[in-house]
Amino acid sequence: MTNLSTETLFDETETANSKQIAILKKHFPQCFDKDGHFQPEKMMEVVKANDVDMVKESYSLNWLGKAYARLLTNLPPQKLLKPDTTHNESSENSDSDNILIKGDNLEVLKHLVNGYREKIKMIYIDPPYNTGSDGFVYQDNFKFNVDDLSRLAGIDKAEAERILSFNAKGSNSHSAWLTFMYPRLYIARELMREDGVIFISIDDNEQAQLKLLCDEIFGEENFIASYVHKNNSIKNQAKLVSVSTEHLLCYAKNSEILKKVEWRLNKKGAKDISKLFVKLKESGLDLDQIEQEIKTMYQRPKYAHLSRWNKVDNNGVFKDSDLSREGGSKDYTIINPETGEPCLIPNRGWGKSKDVLEKMQKQGLIWYGDPLTPPGGKDYINEDDLIVPDSFFYYDNSIDTRWIKSTFNALVFENPKPIEMIKSLLSMVGTQEGTILDFFAGSGTTADAVMRLNAEDNGERNFICVQLDELTYELDSKTGAKKAKKNSKEAFNAGYNSIFDITKERITKAKAEIIENDPDFKGDLSFKVFDITSDFRPVINDDLEVSNESLFDDMVLSDEQYQALLTTWMLYDNNELTADIISIDLQGYNAELVNKNLYLIASGFGTQNLKCLLDKLDKDKSFAPDRIIVNGYNFDTAIQMELNEAIKSYQNKKKITINIIVRY
Repeated sequence: MTNLSTETLFDETETANSKQIAILKKHFPQCFDKDGHFQPEKMMEVVKANDVDMVKESYSLNWLGKAYARLLTNLPPQKLLKPDTTHNESSENSDSDNILIKGDNLEVLKHLVNGYREKIKMIYIDPPYNTGSDGFVYQDNFKFNVDDLSRLAGIDKAEAERILSFNAKGSNSHSAWLTFMYPRLYIARELMREDGVIFISIDDNEQAQLKLLCDEIFGEENFIASYVHKNNSIKNQAKLVSVSTEHLLCYAKNSEILKKVEWRLNKKGAKDISKLFVKLKESGLDLDQIEQEIKTMYQRPKYAHLSRWNKVDNNGVFKDSDLSREGGSKDYTIINPETGEPCLIPNRGWGKSKDVLEKMQKQGLIWYGDPLTPPGGKDYINEDDLIVPDSFFYYDNSIDTRWIKSTFNALVFENPKPIEMIKSLLSMVGTQEGTILDFFAGSGTTADAVMRLNAEDNGERNFICVQLDELTYELDSKTGAKKAKKNSKEAFNAGYNSIFDITKERITKAKAEIIENDPDFKGDLSFKVFDITSDFRPVINDDLEVSNESLFDDMVLSDEQYQALLTTWMLYDNNELTADIISIDLQGYNAELVNKNLYLIASGFGTQNLKCLLDKLDKDKSFAPDRIIVNGYNFDTAIQMELNEAIKSYQNKKKITINIIVRY
């Protein structure tokens, strides 16, 4: 029995529902007839047999282009992914697990979905807000005629015409924005771990639409919160309201798993309060005056979440904690040393024994307060303690703006997201490991935050950041000369031709700053770079006939093309971008081993190389691939059959299985 099979790298026959139908066929084959047609009545039998609760009332979000968005979700990537070998193979970057990718994030997500499926712990994105002035216009590179789009998306021709029209013209309508976001969020969910979460920044323009879209993609039951982020920037809306807040939607992959993990945050700002207490005490103020100053400080939004810590004694700032519990004892009490009278017993009863209360009393950990109320415990403010995060965030993004301006000597990126906010989100999800994804990387705040937080808590998080190679300039229609875009003048004048260049440079500058501030930190501060590139391979039809025969015979690949194929293939075969690539010398022919996959990509493979391969399989016990993937453009039929027969004979002798895949 032959183990040779032929495949096209990406299936071009996808429709708006093909992948979803494939999932149904895999798990519910009994619901399809012999011709592969879905039978909904069979599915209802399954549902009824398992006592699944049915909801009779429902609603959904619909828009012009929704079927098209589902089709875009299922279509394969149009391009390949290549490494920046010069950057990646340098001594400082070769062992890094951090990744920065240049290119259209939908293309990138489609490449990542095999290698990183269910591996991402946290996603943070700051997508275009579609304000009308942020430059968002929807257009893509897919070329459909009306008939093809109607057939693949399962819509009528009139709707297909309208979709193609808004795509061709470029639109920033709600429908256009939802069409843009749907496939990106859908694939993002596939990448998330079962305990994974996603945070999405948005403002009022699309918040309502985004919430409904996320309910559909992630499931309404997996909604965690809509955080409100207040910053120091103000937007005027029709001169009626000064808007100084944005939203941060949070969804879980599986909220049931997330409920088992307590989300906690360090008391941000607790150190400032403690320092203020010491300063005021040293200045000679009495405790009443110090307490009033502390309460005044809590009027600032930055410290509002700490306002319960509003009492002071000689030992510091504290809040009173409840000493009662439901069903607690009412048979004893303690004496209030300030009045000499017995303390009031809580209505619910004491939550601690009399011995414990008296011990706390001796340690000065009882707060007596009003004699007409039961006493409380003293819970001193401590920056190392953890608190339940509030749904209100305040982070002064002017700090980050000033950092950008001083570090780059120009404001090369306006309104970067606050790094402290991203660090709080990373802390909140409760892990010091895992992969963090940001596919709207912007200035690189997420990558910066991951590295800085790792340095603070010795974490081992790694990041994958994706940024479009968005130019900071445009060409003059008359002279052809470069001129800065309206919102990118400082970046262009500072020598940055694209936003990606800024992203990359920020990560580099952040690394240098972390090393300067903490030279003993040994964590991963480097990163590898990858880039979306055009697919150079010949076009083949459904019968595997090549449109340009001259390109078929021994296609000589440049090093860049070779690396692009290898990187794209290894991702497609469920390997990560940072997987070890071992070069295998087969008597002058170079092959690549990635986990159990042996890639034969270059031209020139002949009988002598095949003999060397068999010899290595026989003698090198550490060399044990279970798949050999062959570049069909560089292996003619004769050598394919020779390889197949030799491997088949070898595996029969060794009683092992090695599959051969000829890939186009």
